[in-house]
Amino acid sequence: MELTLATICTLIVILSGGLLILLERLFPYDRGQPLLRQGFLTDLGLYAIVQSYVLGLVIFALIAWVDEQTGLSRLTLLRSQSLWTQMLVLFVAHDFYIYWFHRWQHASPLLWRIHEAHHSTTHVDWLSGSRSHSLEILINQTIEYLPIVLLASPEIALMKGATDAVWGMYIHSNINVRSGRLQLLINGPEMHRWHHANDHRSHNRNFSTKLAIWDWVFGTAYLPADEKPTTYGLGDDFPKGYIGQHLHAFRRKD
Repeated sequence: MELTLATICTLIVILSGGLLILLERLFPYDRGQPLLRQGFLTDLGLYAIVQSYVLGLVIFALIAWVDEQTGLSRLTLLRSQSLWTQMLVLFVAHDFYIYWFHRWQHASPLLWRIHEAHHSTTHVDWLSGSRSHSLEILINQTIEYLPIVLLASPEIALMKGATDAVWGMYIHSNINVRSGRLQLLINGPEMHRWHHANDHRSHNRNFSTKLAIWDWVFGTAYLPADEKPTTYGLGDDFPKGYIGQHLHAFRRKD
């Protein structure tokens, strides 16, 4: 039986998750961190599965509406290029965008409200990256997938989605990775975990997602030698459940 690209991408994500779980057990960054840590079921069931599925339907419906109004899908600027050229262009362009939007989320009190749920987990692991407010995902992934769906080949949406999922699990994973000089270009857990650290020195640092070069070029990189962050999260007062974490963004101004 021939596997479809959608099936292959799904298998890659699932197998990558399993591999990262194994590597976390064998080579932990923070020793003793439990697999079934606080919020595990919420992050897996509600954020990674239910929210991702529902928002996927909403986002692609929004993109279809935009296409009806503009006819952008008739343009072939990207679609006429090879798949790997399309993937490379959209990979770099989106990564550059998300670096700056991520910085804006930390600088803007309004945008921080829909981003802070992502920083609320006290254990950073392969699954914690899935915890993101639905409005944050709605904004980011609509902006990301609109040019992919309307201007690129259909395969790119699947390839980009799988890449984002695997890379997101990797940079949050509790694996003792030391990438050396590669960390100047490619983002990994040793740098991104500082972004989640409850440490004033790393506040507003390490905004990059896939290409760490943005942090180094724009002066936001933080990676001290021979030192690890010790605590993560926003404190015990942050809501623990999915609904509470969403409603917290709409609290009265502090």
